[in-house]
Amino acid sequence: MQCIGDISEEVWQDCITLFLQTGMCYDAAIITNSPPWLLASYPEGNLSQLTQEEIQILLAREGREKLFLQGITLAGTKCLLIRDNLYTEGNNTMDLRTKGQSRGSQAVTVVQIESVYLVVMGQKGTEGGPLNLKAFEMAGYIKEAINQHMAHF
Repeated sequence: MQCIGDISEEVWQDCITLFLQTGMCYDAAIITNSPPWLLASYPEGNLSQLTQEEIQILLAREGREKLFLQGITLAGTKCLLIRDNLYTEGNNTMDLRTKGQSRGSQAVTVVQIESVYLVVMGQKGTEGGPLNLKAFEMAGYIKEAINQHMAHF
């Protein structure tokens, strides 16, 4: 794993902006499993309210089977866990769906990129499969940007 601590918040915000411009995404955040937990988020989005506890539960390697039974809360929004391959070599994604929302349910994808995680919420009507593919594709770009950034240090 590479150290990503010296990558500025501005670089992470650029990644969020890039993802939101795809038109498929309603909200996005970049998180990590250590302080400061939330590296960047869409300021007008709900994911900017992710808590340390929610992030720790989402990213915990132990007890993941409980997540299927209990669901996950992200920024105060209850989500159902659909597919968990977050710690599966070569995939590193997780699919969720919000529940009980007045605006209808929305697909959510989490993808691991080195030691950070991209969390994206799809536009209403966006299916989980295409959102997952787009997030995985964007993760490749972000990984490339991280590697280029690290090469300068």
